Amino acid sequence: MANKILCNINREDSITFNNNALFCIGTGRMNLALRKEYYNQLKKVQEDIHFSYIRGHGLFCDDMAVYHSYEVDGIERAEYNFTYLDMVFDDYLSMGLKPFVELGFMPEKLASGSQTVFYWKGNVTPPSDYNKWAELVKATVNHWIKRYGREEVITWPFEVWNEPNLPVFWKDADMEEYFHLYKVTVMAVKDCDLRIRIGGPAICGVDDKRWLRCFLEYCSANKIPLDFVTRHAYATEMPEIDGHYAYQNLRKPEIFMEELRESRRIIDGFTEYAGMEMHLTEFNTSYTPLNPIHDTNLNAAYIARLLSELGDVCASYSYWTFGDVFEESGVSYTPFSGCFGLLTNGMIPKPTYWAFSFFRSLKENAVARSEHYIITKDNKNDIYGIAWNPVEEEGEKEISLHISIDLENGDYRMVTRLVDENTCNPLKDWITIGSPSNLTKEQKELLLESSKPLVKIERLSVTEKKANFLIPLSSNALCSFEIQRIHPETDRGFRPERIRGAGENSLAWNSLNS
Repeated sequence: MANKILCNINREDSITFNNNALFCIGTGRMNLALRKEYYNQLKKVQEDIHFSYIRGHGLFCDDMAVYHSYEVDGIERAEYNFTYLDMVFDDYLSMGLKPFVELGFMPEKLASGSQTVFYWKGNVTPPSDYNKWAELVKATVNHWIKRYGREEVITWPFEVWNEPNLPVFWKDADMEEYFHLYKVTVMAVKDCDLRIRIGGPAICGVDDKRWLRCFLEYCSANKIPLDFVTRHAYATEMPEIDGHYAYQNLRKPEIFMEELRESRRIIDGFTEYAGMEMHLTEFNTSYTPLNPIHDTNLNAAYIARLLSELGDVCASYSYWTFGDVFEESGVSYTPFSGCFGLLTNGMIPKPTYWAFSFFRSLKENAVARSEHYIITKDNKNDIYGIAWNPVEEEGEKEISLHISIDLENGDYRMVTRLVDENTCNPLKDWITIGSPSNLTKEQKELLLESSKPLVKIERLSVTEKKANFLIPLSSNALCSFEIQRIHPETDRGFRPERIRGAGENSLAWNSLNS
């Protein structure tokens, strides 16, 4: 028996809803953008969803070949090569993406140590010479200004490093050393153009309250420029490792959001920073690219719930990542490997792909929101909504949203797009066909077919200025719905009732009006 939830919606209500779901998307390291599969995945994401910014690691890693040095008369001199960087940024901009620039990691010839992170060995030690680091930053920014134009580059946000509060990403998680890096980096960027906006500290989870307070105190006391605050957030607990995979339990969405609200309170506790933008430059359910949850309908329903609330406290929130060409833990062994992406290698949309696609369809005027839905309208008073039902534990826990909404009398079309474990679950279908590590062309085409939402188009007739319909949601279902006014046209002699299969329907599966 489904849990019945009554939803009485006044179309004239107005609620606060900041839909920034498409502001920014995450990517793996910059060098991956030189690969064909990466390009194809990003092109599809941009064609279907269209994010505005993109953020990733590895800008200054050696595989981008930016930083070099040579010796003349016993003096070491630096030189810079922007060939690969230009290729990557040209592609981004051609797809309508601006970079959200993360300044890191450390080129080997400029590093003070040998500590690295990830399969691709990004160096996470401070620079051996901060003056040379500053010159590298200035040379890069000035190159972008020359290539893309000053007015373009000042629209790019800049972030200093990645998760320095974790020793794996910053040697010894040395707070004072990071603060010095931030100061030197900010001054270098501002030296190129004071209008460029830059922030930090890009922290995640561990000891985040102390780090954020100390960072803001440092910037305040030393008058260091700070244009916005950045942090990351993930929703899983400690992993249990099994072979190539990591399994974790989810935190409740309320706990996830409270972590961000606490950061918001800390920022607002400083007079000079109260109300300052906070950008969530990475978020997802799990923080490891080995967790199969990323490929599931649970992930999609949970992320949809977060997308409905994140704009309450964050100026933007960047899902980590758009695709599965990603190598932090090495190259994936299978197309469904638990990697972060919205798309698998092979271009198969995961259920979470549709969460972002659905949020793209929402309109500017929000009229209702709950833990299970968001409903908006456009300037013609047509209705656009999304509903979700995340269920982590085993067993079926269906809910049924009984929605009553005031509408003018007349005919409407109702379009629903359903993503759930039965109708749009490519992970399950991949397992069903034998979990092939390397898909054949036929297998890929089959999974592409099974990865699409179930679409229903139905007629809704309103006679008493109120529409009543239900949205049934099985466990981990995600559903978008649109209600648009129509004015039926009739061609002379065309009789649907005389055509088998074309007779008028009135929301046979979810109408409460009949």
